[in-house]
Amino acid sequence: MTISVYIRPLVLEDAQTSYLWRNDPQVWTFTKFRATQRITPKMETAWLQDNLDKADQSRFAICVKELDTYIGNVQLLDIQNKRAELHLFIGNKLYWGKGIGYQATMLILQYAFFYKDLESLYLRVHPANIPALYIYEKAGFEITGEKDGLVSMGISKKKFVELEHMIK
Repeated sequence: MTISVYIRPLVLEDAQTSYLWRNDPQVWTFTKFRATQRITPKMETAWLQDNLDKADQSRFAICVKELDTYIGNVQLLDIQNKRAELHLFIGNKLYWGKGIGYQATMLILQYAFFYKDLESLYLRVHPANIPALYIYEKAGFEITGEKDGLVSMGISKKKFVELEHMIK
């Protein structure tokens, strides 16, 4: 059974779910995020409020269509000069390995290139995060280097448009 997802803007109420993910070290295995204290719903709500107000960010919830369930985040950060950094994670571990990361990546690429009119996206991924590397390469990202122990990848709008035509 294929699970379909959609993305929607994050809202403050999402903090009631996302604070649980912030406290789960398994969710953050391949990232540099490490909570220095237990994150409470109040702390997560305050953090989310601060970040939703930033003009150089677009933050979205990844949701399962059939259940209308919030399961992760995908975001564009440091938006400037027609480029941005992509971050994605699936917080609900029941949905790991189900192809959702790829779907969410394609949705955020469409948003970035066709709605925000960005020209390129970049990301950094841990080299041991093989599923993420596979997803990003499948979506058209190319490895551009390595820095601080992370693989750097990027994709241009032109390349995405070419790939999208091949998929259809």
